[in-house]
Amino acid sequence: MQDLLFLTHRIPYPPNKGDKIRSYHLLKYLSLHFKIHLGTFIDDPNDWQYTNKVDALCASTCYIEFKPLLAKIQSLQGIVTGQPLSLAYYKNRQIQAWVNQTISAHSIKKVLIFSSVMAQFIDQDHRVDMIVDFVDVDSDKWRQYAQQSKGLKHWIYQREAYYLLSYEKILAEQARASIFVSEHEAELFKTLAPEVSHKITHIYNGVDSDYFSPKIYFDSPYADVDQILVFTGAMDYWANVDAVVWFANVILPLIVKQQPTVKFYIVGSKPTKEVLALANNSVVVTGAVADIRPYLAHAHLVVAPLRIARGIQNKVLEAMAMEKYVVATTAAMEGIAQQQKLAVSVADNIKDIADEIIMQLQNNSPAHKNRQYVQTMFSWEHNVKQLVNLLKDTY
Repeated sequence: MQDLLFLTHRIPYPPNKGDKIRSYHLLKYLSLHFKIHLGTFIDDPNDWQYTNKVDALCASTCYIEFKPLLAKIQSLQGIVTGQPLSLAYYKNRQIQAWVNQTISAHSIKKVLIFSSVMAQFIDQDHRVDMIVDFVDVDSDKWRQYAQQSKGLKHWIYQREAYYLLSYEKILAEQARASIFVSEHEAELFKTLAPEVSHKITHIYNGVDSDYFSPKIYFDSPYADVDQILVFTGAMDYWANVDAVVWFANVILPLIVKQQPTVKFYIVGSKPTKEVLALANNSVVVTGAVADIRPYLAHAHLVVAPLRIARGIQNKVLEAMAMEKYVVATTAAMEGIAQQQKLAVSVADNIKDIADEIIMQLQNNSPAHKNRQYVQTMFSWEHNVKQLVNLLKDTY
């Protein structure tokens, strides 16, 4: 097997949040075709216990401890150098030295970059063919953040959107191919960088539909008398925080007024103070749970009220795989093409969302088509084959 250098900004294990789910499955399937040399950061001390899981899939690994506070201070260099702050945030001499040594020692010619910021460790002197999995158009995410902010935050986010887009365009020119998580993301980037549109493609995420299966029995974590709405996701991620705060404060009261037994469960790790403050008679904040599947399996509805989003929402796909009805915003469904009638309601207006949830709680509509759709369109094995072929076709 040929050697492949794989650089990712966060250890791809455990697969318990959006980017780690994708990077883990890429690593898992690529390890069947390549000898992988993985360079990555570990930003959660709890994740050091999983290095053996990743080592088992790789020929060699380099793990660098990531200290967010120091990285934030370091990122300010970007203002002086005219770079995106994200790039300076991840700058690291240790991983650069390891990349240089690994490419030389193994005569590596193929590189997969997961998240654009990791491409800074590759330069022309390395003489490699590089494929970049951007996943999302990150610069547009910063643009959305800027729209939701004021004052200094607005200026910082607006600046980051501008400089990061410039960097993304340069990187796409240098790469053999650029990958995005959905056709929508790919088309967006083509409009932003039409000069490289011929090198842009998309590879969907997948869902382990055997794992997320409605046929598996779980004890209910809920009281039988309650009607449950559930939101799942990492609760220190701004877009998720914004979504649940908006839903709990603005939309949920309209629902509870007509359906007093409704409870909104926020299920996910590291809830911020803002999220914890939502807890009341109608809102439950669980924090990290051992398994989200019981919370999905016994929920009446899954809600995804995201106002800021890019790419494909794994939380939506996982709920669909478990045959749950989903009420979502347009942003949450952006990367999931509704080419057939699915058990999904899409609304953005506050009253429309509330009315749709009330109606679905009363109707209890079946959601079998959701699982069929996910199994057809979002198979990891099928989708990663596209990346394997792309890597093998670089020569």
